[in-house]
Amino acid sequence: MQTQSAQSHQHAHSTHQHEGHLGHHHSASQSDEHGHGHNHHHHDHTAHHKMMIVDFRKRFWISLIITLPILVLSPLVQSVLGYKVDFIGANYVLFGLSVVIYFYGGWPFLTGLFNEVKSKQPGMMTLIGVAISVAFGYSSATTFGLQGKTFFWELATLIDIMLLGHWIEMKSVLGASSSLQKLVEMMPTEAYRLENGKPVQVSIDQLNANDLVLVRPGEKIPVDGSITEGETSINESMVTGESKPVKKSTGEKVIGGTINGNGSITVLVQQIGEEAYLHKVIDMVRQAQSEKSKTQHLANRIAFWLTLIALTVGFGTLASWLALGKPFVFALERMASVMVITCPHALGLAVPLVVAISTAVSAQRGLLIRNRTAFENSRKISLMVFDKTGTLTQGDFGVTRYASVDEQFNDRQILEMAASLESHSEHPLALGVLQKAKDENIEPEPVQDFQALTGKGISANLGSLRIKVVSPGYLNENDIKPPEESTGNSAETVIYLLVDEQVAGYIAMADRIRPESYEAVKNLQEQGLKVYMLTGDNDAVARSVSEELELDGYYAGLLPDQKLQKIKELQNQGEFVAMTGDGINDAPALATADVGIAIGSGTDVAAETADIILVNSNPKDIAYLVFSGNETYRKMIQNFVWATGYNVIAIPLAAGILYSSGIVINPALGAVLMSLSTIIVAINAQLLKLKLQNQPTSF
Repeated sequence: MQTQSAQSHQHAHSTHQHEGHLGHHHSASQSDEHGHGHNHHHHDHTAHHKMMIVDFRKRFWISLIITLPILVLSPLVQSVLGYKVDFIGANYVLFGLSVVIYFYGGWPFLTGLFNEVKSKQPGMMTLIGVAISVAFGYSSATTFGLQGKTFFWELATLIDIMLLGHWIEMKSVLGASSSLQKLVEMMPTEAYRLENGKPVQVSIDQLNANDLVLVRPGEKIPVDGSITEGETSINESMVTGESKPVKKSTGEKVIGGTINGNGSITVLVQQIGEEAYLHKVIDMVRQAQSEKSKTQHLANRIAFWLTLIALTVGFGTLASWLALGKPFVFALERMASVMVITCPHALGLAVPLVVAISTAVSAQRGLLIRNRTAFENSRKISLMVFDKTGTLTQGDFGVTRYASVDEQFNDRQILEMAASLESHSEHPLALGVLQKAKDENIEPEPVQDFQALTGKGISANLGSLRIKVVSPGYLNENDIKPPEESTGNSAETVIYLLVDEQVAGYIAMADRIRPESYEAVKNLQEQGLKVYMLTGDNDAVARSVSEELELDGYYAGLLPDQKLQKIKELQNQGEFVAMTGDGINDAPALATADVGIAIGSGTDVAAETADIILVNSNPKDIAYLVFSGNETYRKMIQNFVWATGYNVIAIPLAAGILYSSGIVINPALGAVLMSLSTIIVAINAQLLKLKLQNQPTSF
């Protein structure tokens, strides 16, 4: 599955990258594989994300237009700029416009406030919601007779800036995904049930346990069950990560969703629906994702504290002035000032600008960020876990070496003869041989009388020679001794070329390590990270890859749920775990890891489950991810300090600490300081761009 989708992904990425999300790239080769092109699933989540972006944009522009007359009519702006606009009912017009902006522009924040309080996670929305509501409530009261100044201009500008910030941020971060949708789609929807020995097409829901189902070559296996007749090889890489197709015959178990190879089999239905293995994987992903979505990003955590401060200082101010015997109106004005000022305008842009810049620069480097919290946390990664097949390795069988053991033929002729035969074969290993021949510019010759030796190899006439390409099993059965040098490496699969029943040469194949994996592992280890590998492949293969790359450790033979358990174990040992993978079998682990990273050439499911996608499928980009996560976090903290620093000074003044010396913060001064802190924050965010762009790729 992987080799095919690799190319389709590459072009899908190049076209979709600009859309800001990877919602729907199913290219032709993938829909064929799925048995039927799923063109109907338009991703609800991503579409919803796009709608929200459009909604925020519209609210921002409309609110901005309403803000202009509010500013013109505001007594404060008039006194600062020294002009006067006064007509009967001016303050009611001001009030009317503010009602519109409060309910229309403020709507996302008011609903957000409600949702955050409901889920007991007060954050950014709560802070904004409280500030705009106090500003609106207090100013409305002053319009209708309460003594005091109005904050309508504060209300309007606060809403504008917050809408702008949220719009920028949503545009930069990819929409939430529907990975579960993708997993569900992997399940076949129809099967051929045997009724009185004849296959009848039925939908999966009509099957019952103990039915018999016919699965033809190349089809997806529709259910979990066991084989009652026939033998075949099954591609289970999507579930187990085992790179070689697995031979199966009567009595052995098969998993729904895996792909049948070259033989017809009859399967006895055992588990269907919720009980099926893939469904359990779906549940694991669902659980992991819901646990993970509870973590909040930095802005929300800081906003939570600011909200607490605003409410405490606000009510404290009210109580203190009343205790000092000041009139209620005076105390109320001080309280309202405090609560409005606590919500910094600059905070609305402090983080979104940094996020927008770091996600944009990362995207140019081939990192697509889908989950901001995970990106912010990438600086904490202490242990990096890689999947093997398709992540550290190429994920397909390639020829590692080939040689002649017969004087009559040179090495090149061995490859040429093998390719000529393999060009008629459907076997996964055949693809590897043909690819190698193509790389060496070898044209396969036409052969006569081609035959497949079931499960053992193939034979044909090439000119006057009778040639066979066979597995080690065939040599064994026919008491032919394999040449010494062809055995030895447990990670390789070797096939032999026989000419007139004599071994003439061999070709060794294996899942090759990506050239960039070496540097990636070294980079990460130099940054002080431990690097581990988790794989569904067997121990021998895993050990050879692990030793070759000098990893800190590996675990082999793991199923998806065991991968997830291993990640949890490592987390319980206090490690901050990032997982990089490319397959369906990695999805639960990707969702559970603190940071899940998908390889772009892998399956859609992995890409949809992960927090970050490596478009170029280059593990080296991860070192850059850690660096850029670090820098981004530092900039955010700096911006918070700038954004809230102004408030630290302004809040006590607004509360009237220096009232006795005649200093209460003059709202005009407040406005100037406020714009200054917003500008500083914006400039500071731009400095991040320079830093990230000038970072060399390798460390």
